[in-house]
Amino acid sequence: MSLAYPVREYVAQRRQIAQLEAQQANALRKLQNLEQRRRRLEDPDYIKRLAKERLFYCEPGADCYQVIDEETAGSAAAKAGTKPPERPAWYVTLWRSFEAADKGRPAAPAAGRSPAPTASASASAPAPAG
Repeated sequence: MSLAYPVREYVAQRRQIAQLEAQQANALRKLQNLEQRRRRLEDPDYIKRLAKERLFYCEPGADCYQVIDEETAGSAAAKAGTKPPERPAWYVTLWRSFEAADKGRPAAPAAGRSPAPTASASASAPAPAG
């Protein structure tokens, strides 16, 4: 019984040490990856290659071509034959929504209730003193 607590603490500490060593190794691996990335980004040739691949940049005076695969070209040709439905300009849609909201909808009274009083009915009633 007297050895149970120290042994349990020893095992817990060993587990914690193993977890911390794993975290340290992971942090070191991330640091090495970041340093490698920094070194690559300092290389002008790597930057040029990235600009060509990602942004489709071209050297001045060079002839650059973009190759389109058959699947993409086929779907683009099929889409070219069909005309997309025309949408009105955004401001037209906005104005129409204002007009629709301005018209409003008459509220149907609930079953067994009378319709709500109008502004003229409430204007003729005496105002409470207050």
